[in-house]
Amino acid sequence: MPDTISSTVSPLGSLEVLSQHEVNRLRDTSKAGLHDLLRRCALAVLSSGNMTDDSLVLMETYHDFDIEVIQQDRGIRLKVTNAPAEAFVDGKMIRGIRGHLSSVLRDIVYVYNEIQHHSRFDLTTAEGTTNAVFHILRKAGTLKPGRDPSIVVCWGGHSIAREEYEYTKDVGYHLGLRELDICTGCGPGAMKGPMKGANLAHAKQRIQDGRYLGISEPGIIAAEAPNPLVNELVVMPDIEKRLEAFIRLGHGIIVFPGGVGTAEEILYLLGILLHPDNANMRMPVIFTGPASASDYFKRIDEFLVYTLGEQVRSKYRIIVDDPTEVARLMREGIDDVTNFRREHQDAYHYNWRLTIARDFQETFEPTHEAMGSLALHRNQPVHELAANLRRAFSGIVAGNVKENGIRAIEAKGPFSLHAEPELMRRLDELLGSFVAQGRMKLPGRDYEPCYRLV
Repeated sequence: MPDTISSTVSPLGSLEVLSQHEVNRLRDTSKAGLHDLLRRCALAVLSSGNMTDDSLVLMETYHDFDIEVIQQDRGIRLKVTNAPAEAFVDGKMIRGIRGHLSSVLRDIVYVYNEIQHHSRFDLTTAEGTTNAVFHILRKAGTLKPGRDPSIVVCWGGHSIAREEYEYTKDVGYHLGLRELDICTGCGPGAMKGPMKGANLAHAKQRIQDGRYLGISEPGIIAAEAPNPLVNELVVMPDIEKRLEAFIRLGHGIIVFPGGVGTAEEILYLLGILLHPDNANMRMPVIFTGPASASDYFKRIDEFLVYTLGEQVRSKYRIIVDDPTEVARLMREGIDDVTNFRREHQDAYHYNWRLTIARDFQETFEPTHEAMGSLALHRNQPVHELAANLRRAFSGIVAGNVKENGIRAIEAKGPFSLHAEPELMRRLDELLGSFVAQGRMKLPGRDYEPCYRLV
């Protein structure tokens, strides 16, 4: 049995009081309640530093864990029962973990009460969705109107080779020396490395207010606990709003080696940048990794060019084994973003000008029926094909690491994907290369494909 501790703590930050209705929703264990969502996310946060990123294993290991919101006259308290002992020092919850737990509670309450069930946000429209993302970020305090553009979004795999992880640290270090901040999905691997490197560089540059933003969503939080370097955590309601938050908030994007989840993010990003309305948009994008990752980016590049056309290469640069050059070009690119937004009187802290089509905003539930009906052919605008390819990869991610997706695969078998023959062959080849490179394996169990091509 794992070591556990039971304790009662006060949340950090601005969330000090809740209404009785909000407390009751957080206690409600029915499908309509929020207790199960809060419990799964809280357990992941309290397990920060745990070697497993398998949410099912985590829930089974701490099957008797629970969290309760206690309403008091002076504010609320959080009672955790049988929580992982590593979240405490001498019986007191580690302050950073306590802060992450508070952020999770804040965003779950805010999204449910003010976004999902509020008439002022029409989430069926592009404008309503973009406004919702803005308000969630503003509530979390991540929008800093007085700061010049500096946020570099870093994407990549959570379970990568040591050499690749060290490379992400080197890139982060050189970004930090150039006074750039880091925004990631807040998990381990390629999300932790850049923050670790930037943290050291910021200390050398005597930067006291370095930003290490983590943007996640409940399914990801449950699978990948926030790494301890994150000092600003935001939990978006779903993956589509999470990805939009990255694009609207970030000023440049670096993609490190990863697996299917990283490919999904690449397709989301390029599908948006290929939209005709965004032809003149400034957004530096760099794919990079150590020399050992050159084949990974070669495969990605070949797949992108075949599916989206030669013009897609104008939207990104591939730099192998040169952290200094990556950081230098990213600094130049963000300076260009600053000048562009100044000339057009655009906000530095949120990219309102960017067009994001509804195909990239609508929540995609990767059911067997939805996966089987995806239009995976090239007889459509490239940004629409990118949206459908992203959904296919999203379903594969769900079938690999998300609890609901894993259970759906166990119950009904692999997803069936329909595509034109050559595209199907290339998709299968790309995914096969991920397997061969060890990018589709979870700690504790061998990888088994959750899809079949028909």
